[in-house]
Amino acid sequence: MKIIKADVLGMCFGVRDALAIIEDVRDPEAVTIHGELVHNEKVLDDLSERGFRMIGESKRRPLPVTQAVLITAHGVSNRERARLKDAGKELIDTTCPLVTRAHEAAQKLQADGRHVLVIGKRGHVEVQGIVEDLTSFDVLQSPDEVRTYPHARLGIMCQTTTPVPHADAIRSAIKAKNPHADIRFIDTICHPTKDHQKALERLMDEVEAMVVVGGHNSNNTRQLVLRCQARGLRAFHVQGPEDLRPEWFDGVEIVGLTAGTSTLDDTIDAVEESLQHIAQPVAI
Repeated sequence: MKIIKADVLGMCFGVRDALAIIEDVRDPEAVTIHGELVHNEKVLDDLSERGFRMIGESKRRPLPVTQAVLITAHGVSNRERARLKDAGKELIDTTCPLVTRAHEAAQKLQADGRHVLVIGKRGHVEVQGIVEDLTSFDVLQSPDEVRTYPHARLGIMCQTTTPVPHADAIRSAIKAKNPHADIRFIDTICHPTKDHQKALERLMDEVEAMVVVGGHNSNNTRQLVLRCQARGLRAFHVQGPEDLRPEWFDGVEIVGLTAGTSTLDDTIDAVEESLQHIAQPVAI
């Protein structure tokens, strides 16, 4: 069995920067991570072992007990940031600059008097941070959710990890159902996400199955899996080498390997090594 890696895969600069910031924290036990630093279970386990306190993303309403609070790569709303500061908390900010750009885009559309349509996963921590600062908005997960809106001015922006074809389909539906409206779109899909998706598209034509490495809570990893499935390509979502099953690859001659933007280099290497063992089992 031949293994082909995507020419773009794994950790993006936003995740690398967040990990670099947290690596410099000298007293982890004095810091509360306000949610999940990144959606990667191995990273979260490592942070827990170092002594960081962590609050689940759905349980962030009570104020952290520590003085220092670390804002994750997914960011928070301005409203939440103000709440923490008003309580006297010292913020360590690891928000990805491209997530910050998405927040600014939503605010710009709102300031322009538009009802903001956010293309993304409802309830996702990044999306939640964006909409908490909006007064007139809808979150759209699919073209089927689009309706005719009673607003003369509409603004559209996206969760940073939205697949481009998915965003395009929703935008087309918005335009078709709202011919009366003045519509403005700001492209907030991040370049690392686009690069990962384009690399996947190139690779899918060459392989019979795909292994996608990343956290089960990682939206961009999940989107890579869904894109494979939409093309009728078998895709196996694994968090690490321990999740691989040799029987998945029975009869497969060429398998592709890609990974989400919060996946560690070491994890990708370990998965590739395990695939090599499956491809060429050691004779006993």
